[in-house]
Amino acid sequence: MVGLRRAKTVLLVLVVVISNTIANGAPLARGPKESAPAAPVGATAGAVGGPAAAPTGAAGSAGSLDVKAAGAKGDGTTDDTAAFAAVWKTACEAAGPSTMTVPKGDYLVNEIEFLGPCKGPVTFEMHGNMKAPATVAGSKPNCGWIDFTNLADFTLNGNGAIFDGQGSIAWKANDCAKTGKCNSLPINIRFTGLTNSKIIGITSTNSKLFHMNVLNCKNVTLENIGIDAPPESLNTDGIHIGRSIGVNLLGAKIKTGDDCVSIGDGTENLIVENVECGPGHGIAVGSLGRYPNEQPVRGVTVRKCIIKNTSNGVRVKTWPGSPPGIASNIIFEDITMDNVSTPVLIDQEYCPYADCKAGVPSKVKLSDVTFKNIKGTSATKIAVKLICSVGTPCTNVALADINLVHNGAEGPAVGACANMKPVLTGQMIPPACTEIAKPGP
Repeated sequence: MVGLRRAKTVLLVLVVVISNTIANGAPLARGPKESAPAAPVGATAGAVGGPAAAPTGAAGSAGSLDVKAAGAKGDGTTDDTAAFAAVWKTACEAAGPSTMTVPKGDYLVNEIEFLGPCKGPVTFEMHGNMKAPATVAGSKPNCGWIDFTNLADFTLNGNGAIFDGQGSIAWKANDCAKTGKCNSLPINIRFTGLTNSKIIGITSTNSKLFHMNVLNCKNVTLENIGIDAPPESLNTDGIHIGRSIGVNLLGAKIKTGDDCVSIGDGTENLIVENVECGPGHGIAVGSLGRYPNEQPVRGVTVRKCIIKNTSNGVRVKTWPGSPPGIASNIIFEDITMDNVSTPVLIDQEYCPYADCKAGVPSKVKLSDVTFKNIKGTSATKIAVKLICSVGTPCTNVALADINLVHNGAEGPAVGACANMKPVLTGQMIPPACTEIAKPGP
């Protein structure tokens, strides 16, 4: 009887202790396979007195970071560079996904590099515009105004945002047409070393030099891109792509003073689709062969594009006297031309400056180049012009379903060739190679 009373007393004490423990908020012990519940969002490990917001730069997702909250004015006159740099640093150092937000406004920003690698995926979300200083300051060769560098899983959502290079003063100071040295002005936007990334809905206007450079990138998609500059803006290539694998340019409206799209050495598995080009110099592979040790160009497809009022259509251009090089598996198809000079062009004697080795054959080997379903109007009598290297002949250049007409006083359109004989299929207007092609315009 006494033993029974003692057992009841012990049991009562245990019940009281457990009840008080639970009431005071202390957890019960767990077995080795039972994990503790996740801390509330914003809680800091070891915090006393309940959850606390994570400090700036703390490990974990940074959420959305606003440049105006960091001091940016967005009034178009205040220098907001420091605020952009500070917010990027926080976003890039966050271990989880983060978003850098640019609210509505016009942000004056000097040359800035958004540099990785970052600890987690970063989204650059724009609702405002960025503006460069108008003055022409000395820049390092091949520098950029806005640089995105060494980033993986990066997204730039432009939502129609404008990157205004304010280049009109620079165009007047640009003498590269005379000197051939054109790299002393900043490129508007450079994407360098990006992997598995997307660039969506941005417009570059009035760049001092090239509008966009895509270099050393892998698996990058550009969608809904705008380029806007007048014809007198020298060396303002719209989008230049080089030394990159798996780039997709899907939808762009480009008006500029140079090539709408230029494709440089080392480009592989590129798709250019649904581009509206003009005014400008057309869509070009090259120029290739100006420098030693250029990388091969392989697997380029340009399709479903409209080219209007340009000085060239679709073309491949290589320098005479070049080092050895390779460009192969290039397709231009389903292209509409509207008042375009020389809509179809291979030029292996490309010589825009006086310092090229005219008369010395190009050593860039062109092979498996196809022009298919090219239709519309030519502003010049020579609508198809194919000049291959006499020293390194082109192989398997094909024309298929060409219908290009010229309505000028010189008479109907003609096709001209030199050092090559194309493979012909389907409709051929004008007839191919009825004249001997000569270098120059």
